[in-house]
Amino acid sequence: MTQMAEAIRELDVVALIKDLPAEGLAAGQTGTVVFVHEGGKAFEVEFILEPRRSVVATVEQDCLLKLKGLGYGRVAS
Repeated sequence: MTQMAEAIRELDVVALIKDLPAEGLAAGQTGTVVFVHEGGKAFEVEFILEPRRSVVATVEQDCLLKLKGLGYGRVAS
């Protein structure tokens, strides 16, 4: 049985693990979760492409990897 990954929440930093060609995004690009859909089935993620240019994409959970220690707006405990 595989172990479940830690839940992805708003303001978490994530990386794409699959290309999203329709959005012009490649695996490895990082972004910030700005909205969680249906308890974590999909996410709105903002990707910064260059200064003053970003894209927000709806991304399914199986296309994302949560990056630890990079969340914004949270106090470490």
